[in-house]
Amino acid sequence: MSDLSAGANELLRLHHTGDMLVLPTVWDAWSARAVVDAGFPALSIGSHPLADSRGQQDNEGMSLADALEGVARVTRAVDVPVTADVESGYDTPAAELVERVLEAGAVGINVEDTVHSEGRLREVAEHADYIAAIRAAADAAGVALVINARTDAFLGSVVELDDPLTEAIRRLQACEAAGARCVYPVRVPDAASLHTLLAELSGPVNITAHPVDGAPSGSREELRAAGVRRITFGPLLMKALTGSVADLVTPWS
Repeated sequence: MSDLSAGANELLRLHHTGDMLVLPTVWDAWSARAVVDAGFPALSIGSHPLADSRGQQDNEGMSLADALEGVARVTRAVDVPVTADVESGYDTPAAELVERVLEAGAVGINVEDTVHSEGRLREVAEHADYIAAIRAAADAAGVALVINARTDAFLGSVVELDDPLTEAIRRLQACEAAGARCVYPVRVPDAASLHTLLAELSGPVNITAHPVDGAPSGSREELRAAGVRRITFGPLLMKALTGSVADLVTPWS
C-alpha cells in the first residue's frame, strides 16, 4: 500500500506542475514500456485500445475482471504511475471498485457518466455521488487515487443534449465538488468551448488528442497555451500505429 500511496501522490503532483501533463494511452506491457522508454513519467490505459488488444468490445464489452487483468499486466511492466479507464465502473460498488483497482496496481482512474449496460447518462447528482463514494473509499484506503471524472455530454451517443457545453460544465463542477482531481469532457468541439470549460472549472482538465494531429480544440501548443493540464490519446495512438504497421508490411504482401 505504501508504494501505491507514493505512486498516487506522484501522479497527483504531476497534475500541478504548472505545465501540461501528457499521459500517452497504452494497452499492454509492450506499449507501456515503449512510452516509459521515451521518457514519460506516467501513463494511461484506455478501455478502447485495451479491449481491442484483447479482441473484445469497448463500452463495457469487457468485464471488470478482464479490464483489471490487462491493467495489472501494465502496472507490473513499468515503474511509473498508471491511471486506468474503468468506463462507468462496470456496475460495481465504489468501495469494491477502489479495492480491485488498487490490487491491480493503478493509482488513478477515469470514470464516465455513460452507463453502457443501461444505455443512458447518469443524472448529475448520481454521477457526482458515485465519484464521492470512490473518493471516500480511496481516502479510507490511504491512497490519493487520482479520479478523472468524465462526461460524455458532447458525444450525443445515448442522448442529444440541447446545450452540451452548459451541461458538461454542470456535470464536471459537481464532480470536482465530489472529489475528482481532474475532469474529462470528451470530444470538446472547438477552442471556444475549451476556453469556456477552463474558465468555469477549478482543477485540471483532460483533453483527448491525436499524437500527430492534436485535438479539435487545438494543437499541442495551443492546448498548452490555453492552460490544459492533462492530455491523453484515447484510442488514437493505437489507430495511428495501425497505419504505420500497414505501411511497413504492405510491401511484403
